[in-house]
Amino acid sequence: MTQAANSQDEPQASGPADRQAALALLREGTIDVEGRMVDASNATLFCSISTGDAIAQCVYKPIRGERPLWDFPDGSLAGRELAAYEMSEASGWDIVPPTVMRDGPFGDGMVQLWIDIDETVDLERLVRSERPQLRRMALFDAVINNADRKGGHLLPVGGGDHVFGIDHGITFHCEDKLRTLLWGWRGRKLSQTEREVLEKLRFDPDLDERLLELLTTREVTATHRRIDRLLRTGVFPSPSGDWPAIPWPPF
Repeated sequence: MTQAANSQDEPQASGPADRQAALALLREGTIDVEGRMVDASNATLFCSISTGDAIAQCVYKPIRGERPLWDFPDGSLAGRELAAYEMSEASGWDIVPPTVMRDGPFGDGMVQLWIDIDETVDLERLVRSERPQLRRMALFDAVINNADRKGGHLLPVGGGDHVFGIDHGITFHCEDKLRTLLWGWRGRKLSQTEREVLEKLRFDPDLDERLLELLTTREVTATHRRIDRLLRTGVFPSPSGDWPAIPWPPF
């Protein structure tokens, strides 16, 4: 899945000012559906969004288009997508593109800025690399308990100097369900900077308040436990053996 943004006037997902402009456009702009991504398991619509002179492209996932999952009975996939964005913002790692929840042509849903990937980047080689941004994403996925980090959910930009992550609907489960291609750091010691970010996430009442609007209390508590475990062990997690370690298909 690729994401594109082509107008010179549109906000980009780099820097606080640009993110604020993108969020304002996503919240206030007029959404025009241009097509549907047929390879997505839930309703995923490609749209243009505009207000005044600003125009961009976005992904719109209406809640009414979600296919129920037996092991995620509470809340919505769209709510988990927004919760992942809130966690990304609180971490300062800029992993998830600007994302909001709002009303759209088919009701309430998740709306996310569409990012234009650098198609010269080989995703299979990228996944096997040890780029710092992928290390951060691996830790981020451990925190949000991402059950579906496929190669196609990585959006490299600028030759891979930055990598965004998308499709976070299957996250924040109370049981350990981490399933990812990014196992390259398993067992490695957390850096002091990584520990400081985890401490910040663990004791951020504003973040907890936002998460509790999107997730259940049990899910937020489970998130706290995952962070506590990471801080206690001081290393990246390894596959548990109780859950498939690699998503399928991987790309």
